[in-house]
Amino acid sequence: MLLSLVGTPLDVAARQAIIGQHAERICLVMSGLACRYATLPDGTRRIAAFIIPGDLVGSPAGFTSGLPWRVGTLIRCSVAGLSRPDLCTLSRTYPGIRRALQWLMQDELNRARAWLLNDSQPSLQRVAYLLCELQARLEAAGLAGQGACELSLSQADLADAAATSHVHVSRVLQTLFSERLVSLGHQKLTITDVPRLRDLAGFDPGHLAAGVAELEANDLLGSG
Repeated sequence: MLLSLVGTPLDVAARQAIIGQHAERICLVMSGLACRYATLPDGTRRIAAFIIPGDLVGSPAGFTSGLPWRVGTLIRCSVAGLSRPDLCTLSRTYPGIRRALQWLMQDELNRARAWLLNDSQPSLQRVAYLLCELQARLEAAGLAGQGACELSLSQADLADAAATSHVHVSRVLQTLFSERLVSLGHQKLTITDVPRLRDLAGFDPGHLAAGVAELEANDLLGSG
């Protein structure tokens, strides 16, 4: 039923908008890497979330935040559109689909809270955390292994996500290079030692599944 809602995927080039502030559609990212971002008054960009394949972009319930957030591609992406009314109808008809949408929203909320906490860390740990989160999410989606992980992420993108300058994030990456935690080649950043990088960042992959566990527990309580 879900697959029947997915339209023909479209290729979207890197650095292009997917959805603006008051979009009335939902998009499913099929491949590539995108982000949710805002342009600050001084013209700089702040990335607030990374969007990976399998993520829905746009609220199924039609909510808008009222904030100047945009969604754009970081690399070439394949994106398919979904009908919001049809998705809402499915969620009312099928409890499993409703729970899945709740899980997605809870997961995004948990990650937003984690980013707020991460902003208080030193820049080295802050950058390491972002890399760990991306690796863990890609692994959960079946797009990365537990060992080395390639990320099509530029230093400029990483700097905008870590709320630091491009020069400073370059220095942080040099430290990670020297510690043999990450490497750079063929325009891709590779995490070469996932466990050590997680130790440095204080990253616990379990928090990514916390929302799912909480919703499952609530379902059990409700059914009891």
